[in-house]
Amino acid sequence: MSDPDEKSEDLQNHGRVSGSLQKIIGEVEAVGGILTGDPDAISEGEFNQEVGDIREELEDEMADDRRG
Repeated sequence: MSDPDEKSEDLQNHGRVSGSLQKIIGEVEAVGGILTGDPDAISEGEFNQEVGDIREELEDEMADDRRG
């Protein structure tokens, strides 16, 4: 059986990866928008980058709260 701390760490890493991937997706969208001249794609890419930053910050705060 797995340790509860291991599960918590796995969930924490999943959140980190998700935030990082959100930022990468946003960067790709923004570059695609720049290359095609699509301001909506640029805006959506910038939005996704910000969401990725927020997700990472929230995950860090949650991890700090769990540690005490």
